[in-house]
Amino acid sequence: MTLLGWRVVHDGKTPPPGEVVRPDERLSWPRTIGLGAQHVVAMFGATFVFPIVMGLNPQLAIMMSGIATICFLLIVQGRVPSYLGTSASFVGGVVAIRAQGGTSPDVTGAILIAGLVLLACGVGIHFAGSRVLHAVLPPVVTGAVVMLIGFNLAPVVANIYWPQDQWVALLTMLAVMAMALGFRGFLGRIAVFLGLIFGYLLSWIFDLVFGKINSYDPVAGKVTLHDRVNWAGVKSAGWFGFPPHTSIGPDGKEIPGWHLPHLNAVFILLVLPAVIALIAENTGHVKAVAEMTRTDLDPSMGRAIAADGFGTALASAVGGSPTTTYAENIGVMAATRIYSTAAYYVAAIVAIGFGLLPKFGALVQATPGGVLGGITVVLYGMIGLLGAKIWKENGVDFGNPINLVPVAAGIILAIGNTTLTIAKNFALSGIALGTIVTIGTYHVARAIAPPHLREQQRGEGAVVVVDAPGAYDESAAYEESAPDRT
Repeated sequence: MTLLGWRVVHDGKTPPPGEVVRPDERLSWPRTIGLGAQHVVAMFGATFVFPIVMGLNPQLAIMMSGIATICFLLIVQGRVPSYLGTSASFVGGVVAIRAQGGTSPDVTGAILIAGLVLLACGVGIHFAGSRVLHAVLPPVVTGAVVMLIGFNLAPVVANIYWPQDQWVALLTMLAVMAMALGFRGFLGRIAVFLGLIFGYLLSWIFDLVFGKINSYDPVAGKVTLHDRVNWAGVKSAGWFGFPPHTSIGPDGKEIPGWHLPHLNAVFILLVLPAVIALIAENTGHVKAVAEMTRTDLDPSMGRAIAADGFGTALASAVGGSPTTTYAENIGVMAATRIYSTAAYYVAAIVAIGFGLLPKFGALVQATPGGVLGGITVVLYGMIGLLGAKIWKENGVDFGNPINLVPVAAGIILAIGNTTLTIAKNFALSGIALGTIVTIGTYHVARAIAPPHLREQQRGEGAVVVVDAPGAYDESAAYEESAPDRT
């Protein structure tokens, strides 16, 4: 074993066809650093986009993603190579909190509790085994929760981002789709990041050719005549330093930065459904890595889920964004057949370095609203359709009313943002209400249904969830990583 416990294999060079680099192995440090940089690029787009749409600081998000990744690797004892980027599962709940007048401390306080709940679930799964997980949250339920989280976000695109610049949004959306489908390998996996660059450049060109746009300006909080690309914040930001403290600007609006969270029971309920999505997501990612590396990682399942919960709680404790394992980085491993955790430590250190560049964070914070509209219309829709992917891959039978009726009711309640007022100062709505109805009525339906309907049920296996366009295909990845498999 060498420094930090990795054994050098293949003379430190790129592995020959059919060979892999296992989690406890590495190549030469120059190659490992290069691979770590690839992982940074793979996670970059979504890790920066989602903090912006949640109203949090992207510079702080990327810094905490690096710290959370190191904690994750230590907790799983290096057995599950993965990167923890910003989670999309909380966006719907955060939007609901903001709509009710919640501030950034309210948002991160709610996410902090959700992270601790996820941590507790991971600990429970570690000691009780993964069968308990599938009994409480079978694929029909997890698929429904993932779907309602994604589709509940449609009004955010339609009412906030798209109207800011509809033509930039449309062209950015088409560019992301074209790159995700047309580019092969690594470039296809970073379509969101490339779309971000494309949209930025397009907005700059539109400013030069067509001049200012008269639309809603999120900075001013009203419709104004303004440039699409405004770098005033970039010019005033320093080159080196920690992310700023959350403050109130001259216009009375919040400028996101680091802060201490604030707990609010109603807001906590709005984000708790994301825990179910994260359990499904981590379960699928761990099983995907296990298949690629031909290793039984079921004993590490609980640790991985708990580590993600710890990372989310840690990041939100200082005002950062929630975390999750990233399918984009799993895709990089599938393409390279290099599963070394050394590369992830490198990626984490690079991310922390980016977090110390305020000017870089301000550059991302200045992303035009039309660009976010084009990117989020793809990402939010994919989150929703990944619920259908879970159903399909686990053979969920919607001809069985046990599966059909609870899911149908829960999804409509969530997408319609329906509200159930329980007390004067307490109500359930949208994602929270839809999730509770889906889970609760599903288990009631199983309890009261005739035996022959329970016996007909299918889809009790593990779930697979991915995050972004072109991110990952489990079966293709396994074929690529194990070409000699019979």
